[in-house]
Amino acid sequence: MKRLLAMCVALGLFCGLALSVAPSAEAKTVIKIAGMKPEGEPETVGMHKFGEYLEKLSNGKYEVKVYPNSQLGKEDSYIDQTRRGTIQMCATGTQMSKFHPAMAMLETPMLYEDLDHAHRAMQGDTFKLITDGFTEKSGMRTMNVFPLGFRHFYTKKPVKSIDDIKGLKMRVPNIPLYTNFAKEAGISGQPMPFAEVMTSIESGAIDGGDSPLSDIASTGVYEYAPEVTKTGHILVLHSLFINDKFYKSLPEQDRKWFDQAAAQAAEDVWKLMVQADEDAAKKITAGKGHISEPTPELKKYMTEAGERSWTLFTDPKSKQHVPNAKEILESAKRYAK
Repeated sequence: MKRLLAMCVALGLFCGLALSVAPSAEAKTVIKIAGMKPEGEPETVGMHKFGEYLEKLSNGKYEVKVYPNSQLGKEDSYIDQTRRGTIQMCATGTQMSKFHPAMAMLETPMLYEDLDHAHRAMQGDTFKLITDGFTEKSGMRTMNVFPLGFRHFYTKKPVKSIDDIKGLKMRVPNIPLYTNFAKEAGISGQPMPFAEVMTSIESGAIDGGDSPLSDIASTGVYEYAPEVTKTGHILVLHSLFINDKFYKSLPEQDRKWFDQAAAQAAEDVWKLMVQADEDAAKKITAGKGHISEPTPELKKYMTEAGERSWTLFTDPKSKQHVPNAKEILESAKRYAK
């Protein structure tokens, strides 16, 4: 009897221990999402918003951990991590064109009249035409699209005329889309990492560069090149991307939560963009920067340079040729006012 009682006690202890270490059916799934922008900028705001919505929709089943400011490595690194499934998600933009050239057309120069025009195009067929085939080539799924702002020139001296533009030595991202547009505008494009911009301006190696107002404000580059000309020549558009195998492994209801959270997060960023630009402009002017509008002649010149640069995508002989480029361009035009 004593032996039986001892066995029962031991069995009870074993079962209790097993239950204490067994994983809970309600355990959260942690979703890691990486980006390159610092806290407070539209990309990072979008990642946080996605996390908030997903956690709420799933009633806490998913917990999203955001890694901004390249905490998980540079763009190429965290994109590769997302492709391999080491992390589930990332945020980026035209860097994805290395898998699918049409992705570069999200930032086609002088394509959008304003944010509302771009928003309509991204909600409609233009975005679908650009992303068609991306998942099959990359192993990632595009969850949404949202703006980081129009790129504007920042220079040491004022830019008031077409002659002021021609011959400027300007930093550009080392991406064909940007280098080609600079060439068409008569600018001497100097590809270099942004980290080298301030010292290059100080040394006279470059006259300035171009970035959205939020970047100009957050990096403090206006302290080195205080003249900001609102040319708005390229709208920077980023997206949230998810590993496709992971996405497909989710239950149907969970996929709907992910889709809804991504859509809501993007809409929030579109709405916040106007205020973000206003806040950035206030910071720049308070810091002795000067913001000006281009003359009608300069705006027309930039528009024509942008349209000439479209041959990068439309010319079958171009290394950046996009087979449905003309269809994409025509689609975007239809969403203009």
